[in-house]
Amino acid sequence: MPTPTIAYLSMEIALDSALPTYSGGLGVLAGDTVRSAADLGLPMAGVTLLHRRGYFRQRIDAEGHQSEEPAEWNVADHLTALEARVSVEIEGRPVAVRAWEYRVRGFGGAEVPIFLLDTDLPENGPEDRGLTHHLYGGDDRYRLCQEAILGIGGVRMLRALGHEDVGRFHLNEGHAALAVVALLEECLGRRTPRAAAVEAAVEELRSHVVFTTHTPVPAGHDKFSHELAEHVLGARRLELLASLDGGPLLNMTELALRASHFVNGVAMRHGEVSRSMFPEYPIRSITNGVHVATWTSPSIRVLLDRHVRDWRRDSLSLRYAVGIPLREIGWAHRRSKQALLDRVNRECGAGFDPEAFTLGFARRATAYKRPTLLLRDPERLSAIAREQGPIQVVFAGKAHPRDHEGKEMIRWIHEARAALGAGVSLAYLPDYDMALGRLLCAGCDAWLNTPMPGLEASGTSGMKAALNGVPSLSVLDGWWIEGCVEGVTGWAIGDDDYRERLAPSALDALHADALYAKLESAVLPRFYREPDRYLEMRRSAIALNASFFNTQRMVLQYLYDAYRPVEAARS
Repeated sequence: MPTPTIAYLSMEIALDSALPTYSGGLGVLAGDTVRSAADLGLPMAGVTLLHRRGYFRQRIDAEGHQSEEPAEWNVADHLTALEARVSVEIEGRPVAVRAWEYRVRGFGGAEVPIFLLDTDLPENGPEDRGLTHHLYGGDDRYRLCQEAILGIGGVRMLRALGHEDVGRFHLNEGHAALAVVALLEECLGRRTPRAAAVEAAVEELRSHVVFTTHTPVPAGHDKFSHELAEHVLGARRLELLASLDGGPLLNMTELALRASHFVNGVAMRHGEVSRSMFPEYPIRSITNGVHVATWTSPSIRVLLDRHVRDWRRDSLSLRYAVGIPLREIGWAHRRSKQALLDRVNRECGAGFDPEAFTLGFARRATAYKRPTLLLRDPERLSAIAREQGPIQVVFAGKAHPRDHEGKEMIRWIHEARAALGAGVSLAYLPDYDMALGRLLCAGCDAWLNTPMPGLEASGTSGMKAALNGVPSLSVLDGWWIEGCVEGVTGWAIGDDDYRERLAPSALDALHADALYAKLESAVLPRFYREPDRYLEMRRSAIALNASFFNTQRMVLQYLYDAYRPVEAARS
C-alpha cells in the first residue's frame, strides 16, 4: 500500500541561514530530516512556527561579554503567504493563525512543503500578534501558548490546507505534544467526554503518532502547572489532558509518550537513558544523522564528485571514499581550512597559521557541554604545545539569554587567552549559525566534544566534521559511542565505565587529564610527524562515519520502523 502523508511537527526547523527559524541542534536536525525526506521523495509536510524575530543575534565584546539582538528578517523575501486561516482558543479567546510556505527541493526534484505558523495578523490583539515572534523567548505562559499554536494550530492548518490523508504525525520533541489534543478533538468533538471514551480515542489515534525525544535530563522536558494549563488551554482541555496524564504537572513528554505507537531516542545511549527515565514505555533508538549535500564544503564536494559520483543520491556510497588518493584528501582539506582561517583572522585578528593544528569546538554554550574543559590547566596545555607543536582553537556558540553560567563561560574563554603560552591561540567566532557551522566543521583538523557523559543526546556537529574528513576527539557519549574507532575515525577522551561513580568535579578533572594525554601522546604527534597517517584518518572518517551517520539512513529507519502501517511494523 502507498505510504500515507507524514506530518513532521517541530518547534524549530533550520531551512537556511537567512531564515533564523532555529536555535541549534534540534532545528538543524529537523531541517536535515526534511531535506532527506525530499531526496527520498517521501510524502511529508513540515510544520513549525515563523519566529519573526528568530532566536537572537549574538554580539561578543572584546572581554567576552555576550549581548543579544532580535534576529529581524523580511519574511516575504523568503516565504510564500498562504490564504488559509485557522483559529486556536487561547486564554478563552480565539487567536487567528496563518501559514507561510517554504518548499524544500530534493535531489531528484521532489519537494517537501514546510508550513510556518504566524499569529501576526490584524485581527489579533497586540499581545497575540507576538506569540510566534520569538523562539524560546518569554516565560512559561508564552511557551505554552506557542506549543498550543504549534500542536493544535498545526493539525488544524494541515487540515485547512487539504492534508486530510495524514497517516503519521511525527512529534519532534515534546513541544508539539498538544497535537494530540487536536487529534482527540477530531475524534471526540468539543465536548468533555468520559474517561473511557478518551482512552478509546487514544487507542484509535495512537497508531498515527510517532514521538522522538531529544532530552536526556528530566529538567529539559517541558512541564506546566495545572493552573497555567487551565488558564491558557481552558478547563475542558485540561480535563481531557488529565485523562491522559494525571500527574501534578502537565508533562508534554508524558503526553507524547502516552499517545504514540512508536517512540525513539536519538542515539543508542540516549535510548538507554530515556528508558531509565520512562521505564513504563518501550523507547527505541534511531541514531541521528546529517544531510550530506548540505554540510560538505565546496572542496569536498569537488572531491566526491570526482570519486564517488552517486554520493548525493546514495549516502551509503560514501564508503567508497576509502579509495580516494590521500593527496587529494589533503588538497580538499587545505582549501576548507584556509576558508575557515580567513574568517577567523578577519573577524578576530587571530593570526592563525594554516600549518598549525586547529581544534574546533562549537555548540550551545552551557555548563553540561563543558566548553572550558580544554582550558582547565593552561600551563599543561601550553607545555604540550611547546613540546608537540602549536595549537589553535576556534570556539563558537550562543548562550541562552537567561543562561548566566553559559555567558560566564564565554567570558572566561576570552580571559583564558592571557594565561596561555605563545604556542596556544584562541578565537571565539560570534553568532554561530548554519553558514558558520559549515566553515567550522570542514576547516578544523579535529573536532572537540566534551559533554558530561549521559547528557549528550546525540551531537551532530561531529558527524558534519566526519563528512568533511575531520576526525573527532570526544567524550564517549551520544553518537560517538557508535562512531569511534580509536585512531581510525578519531579518538575517545577517557573510558565509558565510570560516569556513575564520580562526582562532576572529579569527572571534570579525569576528563581534562585524559584530553591532555590524548593530545600529547596521539593527536599532535600524528598530525605533525605522521601526516600520511593523519590523512588516512580523514579518509576513514568519511568512509566509515559519514556513510552511516547521515539523515538518509536515519529517515529510512523511520520509514521502516515508525511510518509503516503498525501491523506491518510489528510483523
